[in-house]
Amino acid sequence: MNAGVQLNAFDPNSLRDLQRLARTDGQSNDTLRAAAKQFEALFMQMVMKSMREATPSNSMLDSDQTRTYQSLLDQQLALNLSQGRGTGLSETIYRQLGGKDDKTSAIDALIPPEQGGGGFDLAGVTRRPAISAAMQRAALAASPDALSGAKDTPAFDVGSTVDNALLEARFREAIQSARDATGAVSSQARNFVTEVWPHAVEASKRTGIPPAFMVAQAALETGWGEKQLRHADGSPSYNLFNIKAGSAWTGKTVDRAVTEYAGGRAYTEPSRFRAYTSYAESFRDYAELMTRSPRYAGVLGQTEVSGFARGLQDAGYATDPHYADKLTRIIGGATLRNALASIG
Repeated sequence: MNAGVQLNAFDPNSLRDLQRLARTDGQSNDTLRAAAKQFEALFMQMVMKSMREATPSNSMLDSDQTRTYQSLLDQQLALNLSQGRGTGLSETIYRQLGGKDDKTSAIDALIPPEQGGGGFDLAGVTRRPAISAAMQRAALAASPDALSGAKDTPAFDVGSTVDNALLEARFREAIQSARDATGAVSSQARNFVTEVWPHAVEASKRTGIPPAFMVAQAALETGWGEKQLRHADGSPSYNLFNIKAGSAWTGKTVDRAVTEYAGGRAYTEPSRFRAYTSYAESFRDYAELMTRSPRYAGVLGQTEVSGFARGLQDAGYATDPHYADKLTRIIGGATLRNALASIG
């Protein structure tokens, strides 16, 4: 934390100090740390506000005046809690903003700047599933049954119970991504890549698509295998690419309500997906889809990361408007690179 920025809930000059830093040296580590501390303080204020709202407030001393002073006290407490080491959230935000420390790993130093070298690598995020409107109404965040590769939730109001739960899920994602950005690979990601890699190599022989690209897409669609679609009895569907079951499909299926996008707006619809008996079958079916459907002609043999990702989105593989960007980040990210390195 920069010594020139003293946080005080009652002093408007605290924010002005931060604005002054941003104007003079907006990309310095001190400025980024100061901004990260402010974000952490804001989050702590939201936490304390939720705690207060959950506490009965019908005592004899309760009044508008006491609530006002209590709110001011909570603001200052939140600012104090965010100082020093804080909760660790500010460090995560600091790295996301591009801040660097003295312990940058050798692996991170090898990452080109255009791929986020030395910064915060979003490609390492183990993505949470999409949360359908029905789940939101039920105040459930990050349901394990929803699709991981589907799509960001719309902007929300911090005041509601559902949105607080969504915010909590997003902070958990940020913390996980910060851990991955250090170059460490979770056992889940490593085991997933190890298990599907041989099947991706076989599918690559048919499609001309690099196996790493297909592994990355499977990771995006299933949250590194952790959030793959499952049957009602909990058994896996082995559907790594969330391929839907059309009228011509005669195999087993899995039904799930998922989030789709149309005209930039999200909506929820029931969908039926194919189910397989193994990951090998899933990759074979994916290769079959790529080679037989004319719409994916531009994807076959594509060895450029952006060309592959954008080709899938342009062909309508997913309705998420950010699908190509998400896939590009995973392909170029540290998590996949290090997981592949661990299996030789």
